[in-house]
Amino acid sequence: MTDQSPLRTGGRAARRAARAAPLAQHLRPVRPGMSGGTYNPLSQADVERIHHAALQALEEIGLADAPPSGVAYLTGAGAIQGSDGRIRFPRALVEDTLAKANRSVTLCARDPRHDLDLSGSRVHYGTAGAAVHMVDVEGRNYRECGVQDLHDAARICDVLDNIHFVQRPMVCRDIPDNFEMDLNTIYAVCSGTTKHVGTSFTDPAYVSKAFEMLHMMAGGEDKWRERPFVSNSNCFVVPPMKFATESCMVMEAVIKGGMPVLLLSAGMAGATAPSTVAGAIVQAVAECLAGLVYVHAVKPGHPAIFGTWPFGLDLRSGAMTGGSGEQALLTAGCAQMHRFYDLPGGAAAGIADSKLPDMQAGWEQMCSNVMAGLSGLNMVYEAAGMHASLLGFCHESLILGDDLIGQALRCVRGIEVNDETLALDQMRQVCIGGPGHYLGTEATLSRMEVDHVYPRLGDRTSPKEWAEKDKPDLIAKAVARKQEILGQRAAARFDPNTDQKLRQAFNIHLPA
Repeated sequence: MTDQSPLRTGGRAARRAARAAPLAQHLRPVRPGMSGGTYNPLSQADVERIHHAALQALEEIGLADAPPSGVAYLTGAGAIQGSDGRIRFPRALVEDTLAKANRSVTLCARDPRHDLDLSGSRVHYGTAGAAVHMVDVEGRNYRECGVQDLHDAARICDVLDNIHFVQRPMVCRDIPDNFEMDLNTIYAVCSGTTKHVGTSFTDPAYVSKAFEMLHMMAGGEDKWRERPFVSNSNCFVVPPMKFATESCMVMEAVIKGGMPVLLLSAGMAGATAPSTVAGAIVQAVAECLAGLVYVHAVKPGHPAIFGTWPFGLDLRSGAMTGGSGEQALLTAGCAQMHRFYDLPGGAAAGIADSKLPDMQAGWEQMCSNVMAGLSGLNMVYEAAGMHASLLGFCHESLILGDDLIGQALRCVRGIEVNDETLALDQMRQVCIGGPGHYLGTEATLSRMEVDHVYPRLGDRTSPKEWAEKDKPDLIAKAVARKQEILGQRAAARFDPNTDQKLRQAFNIHLPA
């Protein structure tokens, strides 16, 4: 990339050439890890009340169904198992864990350029979910998704600037064996992108084989442990306030193998979590605090992401409302709690209840993505491509989501106020003996690339220009962009020798 300063000197041709060249990463108008945190839906008093309510819930209610190994870890750390079998957490134990917890986690990628710094209010957007259907935008219908669809999604994400990580967004419905599905999920995503990858495991018995695969991809166990490029999305709780026994055993295994953990609490407000926004946040915070104690009991200091992930519910029908204003508030409130604890955190945003990438999807995805970013959420999961309240995934929507997230990130960046941006010198030059407008001035041209985000597919032409171009359709443009991306060889593919070894060791379902 070309390193340039915002103010360029030289002739007009040189300035045009500089503007046409790719911007250096630090000069791009939006980029991974920009700081949010300017939006606070909760007052300081609200935050502290939620914190104390969560501590009270852990101390008085506790969590049920910990596996025997978890009971041993937790009671060894200072938790108390009652006669009812529930594990309760003394306030001092939780506070001690918070005091020792990591304030910063780096999620590595196969390509170090894509490493994610999870600290403070740095914001990153990516995929996630477990969709069982693919959205066919041309036929306007849904079909079951497979391993090729997952691989293609990873390949698309790899070239989208505003998708910063790729957590598995769908399940491979064409692989009925869960063991093979878990391993093929890792292979399909890692061979499609060099960005950080997130995945899940359906059984703790599968984890050791997954590590064998990852060690081969990394070039050895030592290299894997030095730069673990896959994290485990772990639903360690079954809300309300119960441990998910097998997921906890998975968590113990991945911690020992050096894999970062997303502690994911996904209650449904009104069903498996309180119906109020505040109550759902309290329960999610309490459950994730319990998970944090668990992680530190297994291995102090292990990298963990505080994944308060409550979802909204339409209480008229019982349907999930991932695209609602309530969902946006749930996510923003959780992000504010992450900042209160100064912990790396993640939550869900960008989900559409709409079945297709239409106007409804646009307002639903933009609302929560902007609020999540403004609230300083480190990891915005499910930010692009998710439809039908997580039941469907859409490649074209993923591509359109890159444009959408670019605008959301511009909101996160905010307004810079300094001597240059206040523009008094420009005003003097333009208004006193100047042209009377700012179009084409040196100052305007020098900042047009570093200040403004331009959509790749979004249409900003006039109605006349739009008609002259045969009224281009947004979905058709996304389809063409998908075909363009998938028509190229995947840059993230493994070298032939490594790929051959992987295929000899594991039953890989993707064609070579």
